[in-house]
This record gives sequence, structure tokens and C-alpha cells, in this order.
Amino acid sequence: MSNPTPHRTPLRRISQGSLFALSRSGAYPDAPHGLGFIEPAMSEFVDEAEALQANVEGMKRLSDSLATFNESFASWLYVMQMNALTTDWPQAPTAASFELAKRRAEQNAIAAMEAMKAARVAREMEEASAAAAAADRTAMTDADTTYAANNTTTNASALSAKSTVVKKKPGKPKLNAKEKKERSIQIEKIITCLPLEFRGNDPNLRRNMESVIEGLIDAPGQAVKLNDLIKPPDLPQARVNKCLIALVNRKIVRKDNSTGTVMYHWLGVA
Repeated sequence: MSNPTPHRTPLRRISQGSLFALSRSGAYPDAPHGLGFIEPAMSEFVDEAEALQANVEGMKRLSDSLATFNESFASWLYVMQMNALTTDWPQAPTAASFELAKRRAEQNAIAAMEAMKAARVAREMEEASAAAAAADRTAMTDADTTYAANNTTTNASALSAKSTVVKKKPGKPKLNAKEKKERSIQIEKIITCLPLEFRGNDPNLRRNMESVIEGLIDAPGQAVKLNDLIKPPDLPQARVNKCLIALVNRKIVRKDNSTGTVMYHWLGVA
């Protein structure tokens, strides 16, 4: 049996645009003969090869820059991680810190409840003392009436003397917890409008200003004389004058001497 004939790849036909066809074409009579046609093609090829080499070198430089940056950035990340693992942070809160904060919150809540209870007990005691004082005054009035009825003819002079007894000046009205809080807020609002020396530079001067303001607010008709506010030695006349001048300048108090007597009228903060 004879061996089969091996397959052979047929020769490819020369394309119409090949260099050989270009050199042999009649359309280009000035085409060089022999190997001369290779020179312009090789020159163009060399230019393109140089451009390719320049681009490849640029890509290589870019790759080297990226490699350098990656290495540096990776080193920085590694250093930061090692620093976080090896450095102590004493200011960071711990479990003991949260436990201490919880304990302080509980203590503050207990203290607030005790303060509310104490205020309620004090208010109840004030109400009880006021009721007892009212009962005592009622009993004393009844006793005086009975005594006067039994001794009308024999003690006329004593009754006339009793009728001329001077009434006591009404004292400062007592305030409950809510009224005290509102009063303190009102006084604080007024003091913030005054010069800096009354707002904390001199604690004694601030305390004197608070006393003067309370005296003006609690006065009948909210109009007082200078002597009504003087309470030596804690509140001398010089301090009262200084406080009143500051209040008049801020138009919180109005000074009036139209009646011949200097009166200070409370206006308040608008």
C-alpha cells in the first residue's frame, strides 16, 4: 500500500499592495529598482519603532513610580498599624470609667430626690407655722375682745392707749420654691444687663446688687427711698448709691424727685 501524499500549503499570491508589486507597477514609473524601494519604508518603520520605544519607556517609568508609591504607602500603613498595637492610650475610656459615670449619675439622681424632699418638707413646715401663727393671732384677738368687754368702764384709758399702738411694718413676703426660682431667674436676667463689675468681678458687689433689686421688687408699689434700702453693715449707703446709679443708667429703675423726696420706681427689664 503506497503512502499518502502529504498536504502542502499552497503559495500565497502576492497582494496588490505589496512592496514588490509597488516596485513593478506601471502606475509608479518613478519607483526605485531593485532594493531601493525598501529605504523609505524602512525610514518610516524606524520612526514608528522609536515612537513605540519611547511609549514603552514611559510606561516603564510609570510602572516604576507606581511601584515606589505602593511600597511607600504600604510601609506607612504598616507603621501606623504597629504604632496602634504598641502605643498606650491613657485617656481612652475603660470599663471602670463607664462604671464610675453610672455611679455618679445614680448619686446625682439621689441627691436631686433628697433636695426635692427637703424642699417639700420645708414648704410643709412653713405652711404649718403660718397656720399656727394665724391660730395664735385669732386666739389673741378673741382674748383681747373678751377682756375689753369685761373692763369697758374701768379700763377706758388702757383701751385708748391700745387703739393708738403703731402697726408693725409688714415684713418681707415669703416665697415658695417656684417663686424663688422665678425670682432668681429675673434677677440673673437683670444682672446680665449691668456692667462687668456687677456680674462677678466683685462677689460682694453682686450680692449687694441682688439685695437692692429684691428690695425694689418687694417694696409697696415698687417705689422706695434711699434709706429704705440701706442695711448696715452689709449694705452701706455708698454701695446702695452705686447700685441704684447702675440701675438708673440701664433704665431698669426710674429716679423721681418731683414731690421733693427722691423716690426710686422699679421698671424692670423690657
